[in-house]
Amino acid sequence: MITGLVLIRLAAGKETNAIGEIKKIHGVKGATGTFGSWDAVAMVQGNDLETLADVVISKIRSIQGVAMTETLIEVGV
Repeated sequence: MITGLVLIRLAAGKETNAIGEIKKIHGVKGATGTFGSWDAVAMVQGNDLETLADVVISKIRSIQGVAMTETLIEVGV
């Protein structure tokens, strides 16, 4: 199982709806709004890197209001 943290930049005024939609995605284990350079962070899991990439690219990035993402892959240290 691979875990990643997805840092998400959202369009102004779209935060609540976008985070709610992100939480509904299969593979997203949690999502919350944040203050700072990133507007939200989501924890995602997949059986392999390809599955994790699909969650981020095909699902999270397709949500209206998601402007940009950066994914940090857990290394298990």
